[in-house]
Amino acid sequence: MLRDPLFLLIILAVIIVGGILATGVGGFAKGGDFNRKHANRLMRWRIIAQFVAVCLILLFVYLRRIGAS
Repeated sequence: MLRDPLFLLIILAVIIVGGILATGVGGFAKGGDFNRKHANRLMRWRIIAQFVAVCLILLFVYLRRIGAS
């Protein structure tokens, strides 16, 4: 499974989502100017990244199911 490029792309997408989420939560916890400027933008990017990650996961599951038949 680790040799599958789609699986590696999924792992990268999940790491990106986690990074965006951690940055957003950290900015929210700290507050201040960074949070005012970037909170909404970070959460929009998180939603987009999550959508991409979920689509990649669904594609992976679909292709695995087709290949197993």
